[in-house]
Order: sequence, then C-alpha cells, then structure tokens
Amino acid sequence: MHIDLVHKCLERQAERQSRKKYLFFNDEKFTYRDINKRANRLAHILIEKGINKGDRVAVMLENSPEFFVTFFGILKSGGIAIPVNTFLKQEEVAYMINDSQAKFFVTSQNFENVATGIKALCENLSSVIAYTETSFSSDNVNTSAVINENNPEIEITKDDLAVFIYSSGTTGHPKGAMLTHSNMTSNTAACLARFKVTIKDRFLLFLPAFHSYAMMTCIILPTYVGSSIIILESVNDLKKKTFKKILLYKRPTFFLGVPQVYMALLKSKMPKFFIKYLYPIRLHVSGGAPLPEETLEQFRQKFGRPIIEGYGLSEASPVVSANKLKEQKPLSVGPALKGVEAKVVNEFEKEVPTGDVGELIVKGPNVMQGYWNMPELTKSALRNGWLFTGDLAKIDEDGYIYIVDRKKDLIIVKGMNVYPREIEEVLHKHERIAAAAVIGMPDKASGEIPVAYVKPKDDVELTDKEIRVYLKNCLANYKLPKQIYVKTDLPMTVTGKILKRELKAKALNK
Repeated sequence: MHIDLVHKCLERQAERQSRKKYLFFNDEKFTYRDINKRANRLAHILIEKGINKGDRVAVMLENSPEFFVTFFGILKSGGIAIPVNTFLKQEEVAYMINDSQAKFFVTSQNFENVATGIKALCENLSSVIAYTETSFSSDNVNTSAVINENNPEIEITKDDLAVFIYSSGTTGHPKGAMLTHSNMTSNTAACLARFKVTIKDRFLLFLPAFHSYAMMTCIILPTYVGSSIIILESVNDLKKKTFKKILLYKRPTFFLGVPQVYMALLKSKMPKFFIKYLYPIRLHVSGGAPLPEETLEQFRQKFGRPIIEGYGLSEASPVVSANKLKEQKPLSVGPALKGVEAKVVNEFEKEVPTGDVGELIVKGPNVMQGYWNMPELTKSALRNGWLFTGDLAKIDEDGYIYIVDRKKDLIIVKGMNVYPREIEEVLHKHERIAAAAVIGMPDKASGEIPVAYVKPKDDVELTDKEIRVYLKNCLANYKLPKQIYVKTDLPMTVTGKILKRELKAKALNK
C-alpha cells in the first residue's frame, strides 16, 4: 500500500507493529511506538509555539534517535524540515536559516557553539529548541504540549512541501531544492521496488543523516517498509573492532556506503571463515560519488557479494537509478527507477543516439518543485518537465546509465573532449594510489589542460614522475595531465566526493 505523506510511514508502523524494535543506538533500543510518541511531543511543542503550516524548521543534529524524532515531528506539525550539515560553522548555518526564513532551529548541546547567539544573526528565527540529555530545552513551552503524545490533526496533502535540501553550492551560496511529500514517498516506493527491501531487513546508518542520500535510503525507506535501523554516530564507528561487534551482535543486512568506505572495508582483516559464515550483510549499495571499477571487482572477490551502484541528486529526492540486484553492469549506475524517465540530450536539447555522450535529463514524480527563492536557477534546471542534471552520461541499449562526468568539469584540449573521470579511473587502478581528482586549467596554447591531484595510500612513497610514466601507457597523449600534484590530503565532501572547485580555486590563485 502506497503512503503519500512522509510522516505517515512512522505512524503506520506505530499502529501495525508498535512493539517492533525500530532504532538501535549504542546500547539503547526504541520501538516504533516510542519514536512516534516522541515525535508527537515535539510536533505539539512546535504547534504550541506558533508554527503555521509551511513554516520552515532548521535541524542541526548528529546521527541519533533525536534526529528521527525531530524530522518526523516537524512534518507532523505541518512544517518543512531543513536538515543542516553538522560540519558547518555559525555564519554558514545563519545563511541557510535566513535564506529559508526558518522560524525554528532544533539542535542539541553538541552544537552550542553554533546555537549561542544564532538568533541575533537571524531576523525571522523566533525560537531555538535544543535537546538536553533528558528533555527539550526551550523558552515558553507549555507543559501540556510536552506530554501530548497523540498524532496531531493537521491537514497536510501529498503536494505540500516537506523538505528543503540545501546543496553544497558549486558556485556561490548553497541553494535549497524544494521537495514535496509526494516527491519523497514516490522515490521511496521506487527504491523499494529496486532493492527488494523487506520487514526483516536491518539498515546500518552511519553516513550523515542530514544528507539526502542517507535520509532517503536509511531513514525514510526502512520506515516505509517497517524495517529496523542501526544508528552509528558517524562513519568513524566503522573501525575494525566496533564494526565486527556490530556485525556479530546487531546483524545488519543493508549497508549503504560511499566509495571511500568500501575501499576501507577492503583493507580490513576479516577472516575468510567470518566472511563466509558470519557476515550478515546481503546488500551493499554505493552512491554519493563514482565507484572505481577496481574497488567493485576487489570487493566482489573478497566478500563474494557485489556492490550495487546507484545515482541520484538532491533535486530528484534523490535516487534516479540503481543497478538491478542480479543484472549489474560495471561502471554503470543502472537503469532509471520505476516511474522515472531518463534520456541524454545534446546542446540543442535533442536526444542523442544510443551510446553517445550528452547531458542526462530526468523526469518523474520525484523531481523537485524548484529552488527556493531562485526563479532563474529553477528555470534553467527545470525545462518542459525535465530536470537538467548537469551530468554528462550515455545510455546503452538496455537502458543502463553511465555517468561520464560533470558537464562543468569537461576539459577541452585543442578542441578534443577530455573527461576527467576517465583519467581518474586509470589513476585508481594504480596499486599505490588511494584517491585522485583531475581538473581543467586555462592554457594559452591548448585552451585547457588536465591537472591531476593524487593522494597516495598510507605509508607509501609516490612521485609525479612515476605516475606520469604509468599514465603514458594507458592514455592518449592529449589526455595526459600536464601537471601532477601528489598530496597526502585532499578536500572532500561528507559523501567522499573530492571538492574539485576548492582545488581549482587554489590553483587559479597561485
């Protein structure tokens, strides 16, 4: 049965299987009924404090049961949730609150340095609600609202806005993608059909909950189905001893990661006996950044299981495509999900022949309504019902999508197209390279030239000369990076994407 409202996923499970273990966090366990009641309490606090339907509420919380309580509580009250990146500083958070005109800010004592004085920076912000160890801390909260555990009776429709997802902002300030309840629940149903999730599955949440990728596949999807979720405070909890205990005692079956996490798992020293007989995870999914083919193959050899690679963007709620469980193609992000259309077009917006490279555009019930308060950017991104992703891709005869590169990252060397990802794939195959990024830089003679940044594996010596010799055997001369920098640290997003814009900005300012 399809659910149209995001918070109804939780309410439905609280009715159908109220005593089922929903969340595992450290040594604590919470049932569906526990979390639903707590979410209702927060919803009634917001209602008591004057929230109106459509008011925005910013949320800055670590991975915890409180994130679930807050996220669903906001939606129950008729509000729009705005998840805030927990790595941001106060001024960056203030920008998001001001831009969205958020009325409330929900956080915890862990972010006291951000919360203190935030109201002075944000004109529209009427209240800061902070979690203490035992309860909510807020001004002027009615006692009856705090203890009201009934589902609020607010009239909300599937077409009402549910979430603003702020992008990291490739240029200038981040922009808020506006998603409705229907955008998100349709995407949930499509993910369910592709991944064959059941009520018996246990999801492992360790990626930041504020990210659209983790929010959809490790919060909304399992809640929609009625599965259980094991919450880790951060990816650091995947350290060898901790992870082995989680595998043994909590038995996760669904593992959602990014390429860097899978590379780390390949280094882990798990006995073959453990992997063969005690390893409980049935499904590994990768997203957030391109997965090197080398990692895919090595993981299959070590664990005897594939990694299912998918693709998405916040503007699409976020999942667009994913490989099928039994029909996977290396380097592909699979066919589009059920109900989602995808095609590749040229600069004149005409569909290109099968296998040709162009910009990937998508259409479906998961596509955003637009960017908050940015009509020109919205007009550019949404055209005739299609979302222009800005990604260069090709689609094969079976409908499988291959992401070639970001449109803005394409390098044109003397009129020849050079795709950074192609060079990066070759670099990833080098046995002593841990990560790599290629950017284009202006050049008087060639127009542009490729420049490579390479991070060596731990305790490994690597020179630019050695890399140059290696690449000469694999790539055409015009694709060869003209400059190679070996760095022990590269700037990355929370999902493991190397921040090329930072590399480029530093290079241009040299």
